Amino acid sequence: MVRHYITFQDLALPEYQTIFQRASQLKKARQEGQFSQPHLAGRSVGMIFNKNSTRTRVSFETAINELGGHPVVLSSADSQISRGELPSHTARVLSRYLSALVIRTYEESELTELAERSTIPIINGLTNQQHPCQVLADIFTLLESLGDEPLENQWIAWVGDGHNMANSWVEAAGVLGFGLRLAIPPGYGPDPTILATARAKNPKIKLFASPSEAVEGARAVNTDVFASMGQEKEQEKRLRDFAGYQVNRELMALANPKAIFLHCLPAHVGQEVTEEVLESPASWVFEEAENRLHVQKALLEFLVPRL
Repeated sequence: MVRHYITFQDLALPEYQTIFQRASQLKKARQEGQFSQPHLAGRSVGMIFNKNSTRTRVSFETAINELGGHPVVLSSADSQISRGELPSHTARVLSRYLSALVIRTYEESELTELAERSTIPIINGLTNQQHPCQVLADIFTLLESLGDEPLENQWIAWVGDGHNMANSWVEAAGVLGFGLRLAIPPGYGPDPTILATARAKNPKIKLFASPSEAVEGARAVNTDVFASMGQEKEQEKRLRDFAGYQVNRELMALANPKAIFLHCLPAHVGQEVTEEVLESPASWVFEEAENRLHVQKALLEFLVPRL
């Protein structure tokens, strides 16, 4: 049966444990100069980018190459999608060429429509609703920082917008069982259905209006830009509404002494985070960015059967 990765809850806890273990092996092998793995040898993986990308595109393209495959990069403008080809037709055609398809786009419904008729894995590279591959890398980074400390015993803080990243963190807490405290201004909360579903599995998901309450004792402090792609016209209003939600030295001081700072990047330094925090020893943002590569290699191995 074909497996898709559209939301974080598409996989179960034991499957994530397998992926994290494999990502660790792949990272170690790469550090030792073993870049190439033959899992995708002779096969192609498609990537459709309807939104700008640095980390998602480069990490997936590199991952596919290092697994021995060939990345086929498209945008809607480069294909018949822009001329109104039905997703059901696109899915059935691309399924005959490719071994998997990564999509970075606007609405999650585009992915679910493709998945309904696809016979290859559909992977969410980002939508307005979710960003599961980024949170997969974030949690792998957190596990590296924890060492032998159990993930389920930790409190993680999210400070800022309740957008796609927050939604995926909420789903992750529901699946993996760690504590999650979200500090989000009124009117910017996470998707209520996603929140309710995750809380039914894990009551340790809590919302706060105060960043200091959310961050107190947290093992990781996570944020993102206040205005995401497509929200540029809201920039000034959002800066006013998110005043007081900046991650700075004073806020980090409330966290666990071993707390790490995470940010999916790109960062707007001086808005959601200060340069002092971003460049501090607590900041793992560039390790986090690198880990996109390793977890996505493990994810591709998991989703695409070896020939």
